[in-house]
Amino acid sequence: MRSSFCLAFLCIGLSWGVNALLFAAEPDKAEVKGAKKPSVAQFKLEGDFAEGVGAESLFGEGDVKLKDLLDRLDKARKDDKISAVILQLRSLEIGRAKIDELRAAVAKLRAAGKRVIADLQTATGGDYLVALACDEIVMPESGMLLVPGVRAELTYYKGLFDKLGIQADFIQIGDYKGAEEAYTRTNMSPQFHQQFESVIDDYYEQLVGHIAQGRKLEAKKVKDLLDQGMFSATEAKAAGLIDRVEYEETMHTDLAHHLKADDITLVADYGKPDNDAEMSGLSGMMKMMELMMGGGEKGKKPSKNRKIAIVYAVGVIMPGESSFSAFSGQTVGSDTIIKALREAEDDPKCLGVVLRVDSPGGSATASDLIWRQITQSKKPFIASMGDTAASGGYYISMGAKKIFAEPGTLTGSIGVVSGKLALKGLMDKVGVTTDVVSRGKNSSMFSQTEPFTESERTAWKRTMTECYEQFTSKAAQGRKMDVAKLRELAQGKLYSGRMAKKEGLVDAVGTLDDALADLKVQAGLKPDDKVELWVLPKPRSVLESMFGLSGASSQLRSEVKSATPEFLAPLLEAEMYRKLFSEPNVMLMPCRVKIR
Repeated sequence: MRSSFCLAFLCIGLSWGVNALLFAAEPDKAEVKGAKKPSVAQFKLEGDFAEGVGAESLFGEGDVKLKDLLDRLDKARKDDKISAVILQLRSLEIGRAKIDELRAAVAKLRAAGKRVIADLQTATGGDYLVALACDEIVMPESGMLLVPGVRAELTYYKGLFDKLGIQADFIQIGDYKGAEEAYTRTNMSPQFHQQFESVIDDYYEQLVGHIAQGRKLEAKKVKDLLDQGMFSATEAKAAGLIDRVEYEETMHTDLAHHLKADDITLVADYGKPDNDAEMSGLSGMMKMMELMMGGGEKGKKPSKNRKIAIVYAVGVIMPGESSFSAFSGQTVGSDTIIKALREAEDDPKCLGVVLRVDSPGGSATASDLIWRQITQSKKPFIASMGDTAASGGYYISMGAKKIFAEPGTLTGSIGVVSGKLALKGLMDKVGVTTDVVSRGKNSSMFSQTEPFTESERTAWKRTMTECYEQFTSKAAQGRKMDVAKLRELAQGKLYSGRMAKKEGLVDAVGTLDDALADLKVQAGLKPDDKVELWVLPKPRSVLESMFGLSGASSQLRSEVKSATPEFLAPLLEAEMYRKLFSEPNVMLMPCRVKIR
């Protein structure tokens, strides 16, 4: 009996063992099967990617943030199930710094062994610069590549103002500042042309360098191709600017063959949140209520884990609270930023702060108040410059212990401008008259009808000169540079990030991730150590966004502007400039630049 029992037990054991071996072998079979159909992450990149945090969105996902996109790309890098990545590049409307960020993310994907394919259709410079960082560039037969070099167009309104009877009366400190030239001249001054040309030269050399490196072409050949500028898909392939001319399904087949597989599993919009699922059922209703009241995931209180604060300063710098307009975009309110900086400073679990700046400047007073708060920080503090960190945007950055800029960042413009538009001529044309009773020699200083008198101009210039001296002295102190040398670099001159590094105006050329890694080291950690990222200021709630257009998305803003003639652009931004030039002194970049 005992022998029979033992034999039965042995048979059962053997049976279990065989099954266990077979079961254990199943994952290997699954892996073999999976290897025949590897997963490929697909990303569609189009339009703009906003910096920082905007308003919470009640319906849909709202604006896609640059950091969220970079996090999704990094997730794909770390995902062992992902064998390759396809980037569908569709008319990117981003500045050179954001292009640098995307190129760096692609480089990390490739370093991790992921094959990255650029899928182009009708591609301009921004699309192509990102594509150049990929392993392969593919375009359909009907595609077009448009890379005619670098061009910056500046529009001048003095002729229009003359016809309307509007007199632009401005004062600037810094021979190269030029922030008022669009309203006081019909073309660039020699000084402004000289310094702006140097920036365009650097952007052009960066473009040539990226193409030469990415396509393994001589610089002279690249410049000849840029002079040609426009290529059909077949011409681009013949010139060595792209790798293959084929349609999407063929591209997928070729990628599968490269991965030694019969087919691929395409993961569209990899890492993108499923908003429909999140907003369904009772939990969705609760989430909707949280968004309405400002208590969503992004708005919750920070945890007690160790963390690094990323404080976003995006838009024109103004006194008071940050705001958002459908026409003029986001503003950086000094009160809002200072509150965020103090919150990070007071949190014992916050190891340090990275200030991410994308701003052309604005109010001198508001910039100085933010700068002062930054200099009071006892924690590691790094400034990371985005597309633009000029004038007041440079002012707030220079308070950091270290400054990172992207190669394509537009920075500098250290100078001061102030002035007004005198409307008397226009009022006379339309039959509107003004009668005045005044006391005081300079009482018409803020008049909206009369230009400055000589006495008013002298008084105004005196305060502006002092403001400029404060700006340059503080910049010299922050950069540990002789004041005379700093003032030679100032005068309103513009620099690319690469040029600014050479001149000592920034410490390093690198991405936001590079700045975060450096901050970890300053805080006593290793660059790869895990810490929580704490984004400040807190995004606005839906209720806050529903009043006064403050929550209008960048999509609405772009639609409004695209439907409006180019010459009306200053009128659409009149709200912001009206508020800004109510300030005595303004630190504003001399132009808004869109480089194609």
